[in-house]
Amino acid sequence: MAESLLALTLVSAALVVAVVLFWPVRGLFWRLLRLSRSSERVRIEDALKHAHDCEYRRTPCTLHSLAGALSLSGSRAAALIARLEELRLVEEAGGSYRLTADGRSDALRVVRIHRLWERYLSDETGLDPTEWHAEADLREHSTSQQEADSLAVQMGEPRYDPHGDPIPTAEGDIAPRRGQLLSELTAGQVAEIVHIEDEPASVYAQLVAEGLYPGMRVRVVEKTPRRVRFEGDAEEHVLAPVLAANLTVIVTEEDTAAEEDSLRSLSVLELGESARVTGISALCRGLERRRLLDLGIVPGTHVAAELRSPSGDPSAFRVRGALIALRREQADLIHVTAAEAAGAQP
Repeated sequence: MAESLLALTLVSAALVVAVVLFWPVRGLFWRLLRLSRSSERVRIEDALKHAHDCEYRRTPCTLHSLAGALSLSGSRAAALIARLEELRLVEEAGGSYRLTADGRSDALRVVRIHRLWERYLSDETGLDPTEWHAEADLREHSTSQQEADSLAVQMGEPRYDPHGDPIPTAEGDIAPRRGQLLSELTAGQVAEIVHIEDEPASVYAQLVAEGLYPGMRVRVVEKTPRRVRFEGDAEEHVLAPVLAANLTVIVTEEDTAAEEDSLRSLSVLELGESARVTGISALCRGLERRRLLDLGIVPGTHVAAELRSPSGDPSAFRVRGALIALRREQADLIHVTAAEAAGAQP
C-alpha cells in the first residue's frame, strides 16, 4: 500500500513538473524560449544600429568595433555576425561588414524608433538628459512601426533628436551628416553646436554638466593641444580636445554671434530693472518649459525684477501684471535683452 502511494505521489509530482515546464504559452520552457528569441532579436537590432552608425560615419564595421559597441566577447561577436549573414542582413566586404538593403531598412527602422523616443523623453518628460539614451534603448525593441508613426505625428514629425542626430523618416530617408568637430576650429571662429555625441555616457554627462546643447552659439577663444577654450551663452567653457571632439558645429557669421552676445539671463537683472524676453534656453525642456510659457514668458514679453528673498533666491518678477517667483536656476534659462535696449514698458 505504501509503495503504491509513493508511486502515485511520484507520478503526480512528475505531472505537475511537466505542466509547469511545458504548459502551452505559459509554461517555463515556452517562456524561456520566447526570452531567448527576444534576446536574440535585441542583439540583432543593436548590431544593425551599430552597422548603420559605422556606415553613416563612414567608418568600417568590424568584429572588433561590434564587440566593443555591444560589450561582447570576440566569439560572441563572431557568432552574431554569422547570424546576421545567415539572415542576409549584412555581408562581408574586404575585412569589414556592410548592411544589405534589407539590413539597412531594418536598421533605419530601429534608429527611427530610438530617436523618436529620445525626442519624446526630452520634450514631454522631466527625465534627466543623461537617462534619455538608456531609456530609449529599452523602448525601441518593444515599439511597433505603427506606434512609432503615431509618436512622430503626436510630436509634429520632428527632424532631429535632442542630441542633434537626424531622425529617419517612415520611408527610410535620413539627412546627411553636417558640420565639423569643435576640436577642429581655430581661435576666433564662431559656430553653432548642431550635435552632441551621447556615447559614452560618462563623456555625455560631462558635456551636459557644462550646459552645452544643440543650437548653442559659441566662439573659440583659445585652441592648444591641451584644451579648447570657448564662450557660449555669456559663459566660458574649457574642454580637453578629446571632449571637444564630441561636439559637432557649423561655422557661422561673426555678426550673428555678436547678436547672441547682447543677450543675458533674467537672473542678472537688478531690482527695479526691466528687460524684454527673447527666448528660453534649449536646456529648459518638457514640463518646466511649458510652465514658463503658460506663465507668459514668451519672446517680446516685458519683465521687471521687483522682489528678492533675504537669501537672494528665489526672486519675484513682474510678468504681464502678475508677480511670479522664480528660482535662480530657472531665471538662468530665460534670455532677455539688456534693459537699455528693451525700451519703455507698454
